[in-house]
Amino acid sequence: MTTSTPPPPAPGWTATGLRWQDGRPVLTARSGGREHARAVASGTRVGWLVGGPRRCTGVRTSGGHRPCPFAAVVEAAGKAVQCQSCQDADPGLALARDQILDNGRAYRLYLAWFGPGVVKVGITAEQRGTTRLLEQAALGWTFVGRGPLPGVRRAELTVAQAGLARERLTTRTKSACWWDVPDAATRRRELAGLRTSVLRLLAGHAIELLTDEPLADHVELFGLAAGAPPLYHEVTALDHGATLTGTLRPPIGRHLFLDTGPQDPPLLLDTRLLTGWTLAPAGPTSCTGLVTGVRRRPEDKGAQESLF
Repeated sequence: MTTSTPPPPAPGWTATGLRWQDGRPVLTARSGGREHARAVASGTRVGWLVGGPRRCTGVRTSGGHRPCPFAAVVEAAGKAVQCQSCQDADPGLALARDQILDNGRAYRLYLAWFGPGVVKVGITAEQRGTTRLLEQAALGWTFVGRGPLPGVRRAELTVAQAGLARERLTTRTKSACWWDVPDAATRRRELAGLRTSVLRLLAGHAIELLTDEPLADHVELFGLAAGAPPLYHEVTALDHGATLTGTLRPPIGRHLFLDTGPQDPPLLLDTRLLTGWTLAPAGPTSCTGLVTGVRRRPEDKGAQESLF
């Protein structure tokens, strides 16, 4: 029996993701040992030709990026951008899976607000600052505690088990909140009230409670003051030979809205789907080779009921 060998990668730069550095979103890509970072700004015109096969992007550690030793091919339509071997070696995934009990570092407990009643509690390494909140597309957030990993993890579980916030939220749950973002005063009031309840609950826990941390708001930064477009097309898969062209709107966490034409609905891209593909300039062309789904703002049921 013979086994097929994956084709060599297409020429170009391999996308390694959208991440926030010093409060600014950047798209990163690698070619051999070189890394390229491009700031993502609203109004920027982009054009990418997607080349395959899609490959594992390796592991990022405190010491830097480590390429995948196998150059493994990963699923074309998946959001997992690492092979199993690199997932097993990823310290961030190990932390998320509770496989690290303590590593001697300081962590912070945060509350991330995505919409009315949609709140996440989580932890982030103190040296990462606010990066995790930006990459999660939190519309509002605040820190409520700090300390070693075991104590902060117990506090996280206490808040989740009390029903004040959830440990995990799906991307679809978050993006559904973008259509109806309440005004700034309401956002601040909800987050402040939640913080008060959480601090009361955590009194006596073996962590330092942070009672005076700012209540941050990212709605303007993410370009959502007027909400998301009432109709847009969401990219659900890419394939070899696809083209992505358009003009960028402000990034929302790791998501990009692209305006592709004056008569066309905007396109929403989760940049995790782009990661692992090789990108080359597409030139002036239309978007092709994309699998998309229609996202439409739900009808206001209350307004409909008032008609009868």
